[in-house]
Amino acid sequence: MSEFLIRPIQPKDNEALAKIVRNALAEFGANKPGTVYFDPTTDQLYELFQQPGAFYWVATTHSTADHPDGTLLGGAGIFPSEGLPEGTCELVKMYLKPETRGLGLGGALIRRTMEAAKSQGYQQMYLETLPELHQAVKVYEKYGFHYLPGPLGNTGHFGCDLWMLKVL
Repeated sequence: MSEFLIRPIQPKDNEALAKIVRNALAEFGANKPGTVYFDPTTDQLYELFQQPGAFYWVATTHSTADHPDGTLLGGAGIFPSEGLPEGTCELVKMYLKPETRGLGLGGALIRRTMEAAKSQGYQQMYLETLPELHQAVKVYEKYGFHYLPGPLGNTGHFGCDLWMLKVL
């Protein structure tokens, strides 16, 4: 698969996206309390990302006769999480189907989130993750995220124990 589309999230994406998020966490043994696996907003991502300063993109295949809207491959967003320093957004809910990893889709989604963050006036992007998600951590490092000694803000995801920040 070499081509995909990135578009804003739509209400019809909620169910498939929640499944991608939870399947990815389970795949890496990261489906534990204090993560988005148990976060009820994972089932209503379209609604969650309607607030000011928040954006979410999904990646899909091109449309086909069987799938006129394409097949959902994953997504990523930015969110003005509570308690973050002024000018900082959080990179959130970046998850991909297993067969799409390593093809550049994660990087494309990160670039899209960074562009949007800058256009909204954010100067920094923060994220929380888990060591179990080692493939994603490598991508974050590649895009210039640096490790922090502890969490920023009040995301409610106490199950995450890696924190990273990038100046945009």
